[in-house]
Amino acid sequence: MAHKISDACVNCGSCAGNCPVEAISEINGKYQIDPEKCQDCGACVSSCPTEAIAPE
Repeated sequence: MAHKISDACVNCGSCAGNCPVEAISEINGKYQIDPEKCQDCGACVSSCPTEAIAPE
């Protein structure tokens, strides 16, 4: 199951830096997770300071 970034995201980029499969990218000023690349490892969830990432 892929994860999704909510509107609580403050665009700090910590999630993208911690994703081992580079599934997170910034598009139009907002971070998004590619569900086809996401391996559901949870590295992004634990690195998010605003708890903006949750399972889809």
